Amino acid sequence: MKRIAGVLVGLILLVIISIPAYDYQKGVVANARVIHNSRMAPVIFIPGSSATQNRFDSLIKELNSRSTGHSYLKLTVHTDDSITTTGGVKAGDNEPFIVVGFENNKDGYANIKKQARWFSIAMKFLQNRYRFNNFVGIGHSNGGLIYTLYLEEYLNQDDLTINKLMTIGTPYNLSEKNIANRTEILSDMIKLKSYLPKNIQMWSIAGTENYSDDGIVPVESVEAGKYVYQDQVRQYTLINVTGSDSQHSDLPQNQEIVGYIQQYMLTNPNQNRLGGNRGNPTQPSSSSSSSKK
Repeated sequence: MKRIAGVLVGLILLVIISIPAYDYQKGVVANARVIHNSRMAPVIFIPGSSATQNRFDSLIKELNSRSTGHSYLKLTVHTDDSITTTGGVKAGDNEPFIVVGFENNKDGYANIKKQARWFSIAMKFLQNRYRFNNFVGIGHSNGGLIYTLYLEEYLNQDDLTINKLMTIGTPYNLSEKNIANRTEILSDMIKLKSYLPKNIQMWSIAGTENYSDDGIVPVESVEAGKYVYQDQVRQYTLINVTGSDSQHSDLPQNQEIVGYIQQYMLTNPNQNRLGGNRGNPTQPSSSSSSSKK
């Protein structure tokens, strides 16, 4: 009799212990299913040093004048790892525009490494909120360096996929024109290039205001990106843009580059899923940063 009672007590305890574990596993499976079934693939922008989350306001206004249905969210990651937001993503928008800026937006390799970590924090925040599992990336100037460090050191490829990447005026070898003189950041990116996602399409755009640089970044420094991406990803394309608005800070508004973004980076350039809300569905008020790099 005691033995039977003991067995019954054991079974009851087993059931009690199993219920929380079952609920937890059920929650994990449900969460994974939501992410797996997500149709959202946001276009996520990173500005360069000294620029804020407002850096791409003009570009996004132009893109939204050419297409419909892209809502607009801006994030700032602070030095204490907290995040503030402006704007939002509307229900039914599968391709929102999201900009991630940093409170510490200073230049220099040490800061760029910190910004790559802060960007990883922003990505986790966005994934937890919007449940997407793939995205498209666009980085201007040092924003392209932040993207590269993020892809090499922080991206969990089992959890998140980057489909396409475009870097605009990105100084892969900083201000160095001679590729034989590799800077520390270029050397480090080359060492870690095997960690880059293999299946992405990548475009690197160089501005050539005077056929040698864009007024700040040497063409040779932009071209040095091939030593990081070429033969590591599915597609690597280098594009040179000359003429009007090819100066470094003007590149995000350059009409040729806007065309490339629309053609190559937007999977739904004419989407209209937001209940007829056209143009700039959630365009927040904006102010230009005092320095754009």
